[in-house]
Amino acid sequence: MQTRTLCKDGPTLTTVGFGAWAIGGPWKFGWGPVDDGESTDAIRAALDRGVNWIDTAAVYGFGHSEKIVGEAIKGRRDEVFVATKCGLLKGEDGSSVRTLRPESIRKEVDASLERLGVEVIDLYQCHWPDPDTPVEETWGAMADLVKAGKVRYIGVSNFDVALLERIVPIHPVASLQPPYSMVRRDIEADLLPFCREHGIGIVVYSPMQSGLLSGKFDPERLAPDDWRRGAQWFQPQNLERNLAIVERLRPIADRNGKTVGQLAIAWVLREPAITSAIVGARRPEQVQENVVAADWQLVPEDRAEIEAILGV
Repeated sequence: MQTRTLCKDGPTLTTVGFGAWAIGGPWKFGWGPVDDGESTDAIRAALDRGVNWIDTAAVYGFGHSEKIVGEAIKGRRDEVFVATKCGLLKGEDGSSVRTLRPESIRKEVDASLERLGVEVIDLYQCHWPDPDTPVEETWGAMADLVKAGKVRYIGVSNFDVALLERIVPIHPVASLQPPYSMVRRDIEADLLPFCREHGIGIVVYSPMQSGLLSGKFDPERLAPDDWRRGAQWFQPQNLERNLAIVERLRPIADRNGKTVGQLAIAWVLREPAITSAIVGARRPEQVQENVVAADWQLVPEDRAEIEAILGV
């Protein structure tokens, strides 16, 4: 499987990483019921296929995802680069509350270390910006975790250029984790150029736009508590438009002997500034399909045809 370097003098990651959001199980932003045994098998299948990193977060199932990841990597710690996130705590309504206060970060990292069953977290990320805490204080606390040996690298998720500019002088930013897909390309305007210039790795999430670009999406199969039922991308007008795009992409995938989902992942990875695509899975067979995209390089003709479709 292809690999790329995360940041300057950083670790080498496979171009497809295992996304552990869905295995967190039911919560306000969950994906419906999960089978913990299948989740564990899926993670191990990813490692068996050469995937060398996992992305999770404390908020996914409010700790459940981290616990499952910890169980799955027992005895295989040296094979996997573990990334998790802080800054979202459980609210009274079962949703999440943003906080990146230094004292909260210090508590969260210890809880994540325990749930994951590791002595050090390889990449610790701020999950979402906290407008009520100066980002300089947040990033200083994150840098202190590196000095304390609790984490190896620190990064951010869902930050914009303005916030990145404020933290770069304090401590190196190893990575940015933004959403990026064929139908959500806003990072191309400023975030991609900024990260290239500053040597910041980019690990994108939702390359299949939360399943919309998988080529298999069926709204009738969504669990009643699946968060996508209320998301903008899955409302009738957006859903119809994006599923129409999928059908126009399908012939390109077919003639290459691939799925539309694999095409969506390979398209994201066409951009050399992207270190890796985080691709979620709940079952081993999903992993087997996802990893194929890591070694598929789109030819110029296919890329041009895709751009023409997306430009409509």
